[in-house]
Amino acid sequence: MASSSTFPAVMIGGPPHSGKSVLVYALSRALRAANTTHYVLRACPDGEGDWSHETPEERVRLLRQKGQFSSEFVERVRCAIERRHLPLLVDVGGKPTLEQEQILRACTHAVLLAATPEGLAEWRERAERCGLIIIAELQSVLHDEDRVDEKTPVLRGVISKLERQHPPHGLMVQTLSERLRHLFAFSPEELKERLFPRAPTEFIVDLDRLARSAGTTHWQPSDLSRILREIPLTTCSIYERGPNWLYAALALHIAPEPVFLFNPLLGWVRPPSVVPGEQPSDLLQWKLQTTPAFTWVEANPTQAYLDYDEMQQLVAPALDPQRGVVLSGKLPHWLLIGLALAYRQHPWIAVVQAQQYDNGIVVWSRDPQYPIGSLVPLSSFP
Repeated sequence: MASSSTFPAVMIGGPPHSGKSVLVYALSRALRAANTTHYVLRACPDGEGDWSHETPEERVRLLRQKGQFSSEFVERVRCAIERRHLPLLVDVGGKPTLEQEQILRACTHAVLLAATPEGLAEWRERAERCGLIIIAELQSVLHDEDRVDEKTPVLRGVISKLERQHPPHGLMVQTLSERLRHLFAFSPEELKERLFPRAPTEFIVDLDRLARSAGTTHWQPSDLSRILREIPLTTCSIYERGPNWLYAALALHIAPEPVFLFNPLLGWVRPPSVVPGEQPSDLLQWKLQTTPAFTWVEANPTQAYLDYDEMQQLVAPALDPQRGVVLSGKLPHWLLIGLALAYRQHPWIAVVQAQQYDNGIVVWSRDPQYPIGSLVPLSSFP
């Protein structure tokens, strides 16, 4: 794969509650709209992702898991940044210790955000100490309008209204995202030319191309049956951004043929081999709820950063084989797929997406009462 020096890693830093995570989400959304391939790494042990900006606040409070920085977490994140396979936006904590500054030192550039000049000065000194190239220094305000004071060599000015449920898309987001597009100067096709020859299979499911051929810009569960009919039953590699239920459906569709997926931090990986058993692995926290029709399995990490190698040969809870299975939890796609494949002998499998937490989306079925793409209501559960 490409060396770590090939792709930039831009740290978004600033004091606590300055709006860093909202800015990261707004920038990522702008970059995706401009077809600029990148990956957001949230280098804080709280497990939050895009779902926390796309989900009602009351649900975010239920799903959010605050964790603690540890030496192991810092080392794993540092290694993940250094072996990156795509340009990164790195959302870091607001009060890094000297040990945690290892995460910053693994980056290449910095965007600084603070409510006060003193906050910017503190983070400017930290970024310079870590050898980062500062590309923007922004003052965050709740009210007022965006303002660009300087464009070069460092973008300086004011960004306003960094609100979680209403991410900004004004002047400063547009100006900064344009600068990032120039920094992330790899077109999607150039990246594919680098990455596809290294895929472990000849057949590659390019989700971006698949979406264009399906005439969609936003995947819907109702698309599933039609999409799966176009996918041959052969081993394949999956590439590009897509919802967890789409990845699970593709993997279950071709099973038992092997499936691989591209992870921006790991490269091409195969989902771990997960087996049901009476003594589930303690690497995940398991929560089971049973109904007459299905078992709802919620699996969440017990540590802030999941290690791919540690998840090999994972043991999942053994379930009643006569019932369907609903899978939920904050899991990376590669682990969710491994878990879904472990329950493939059940009558049907549904996956919960955080943004649609009141329903499970059926991704595999041998039961005509639960066709692929249908929704399983979960609103009666806490």
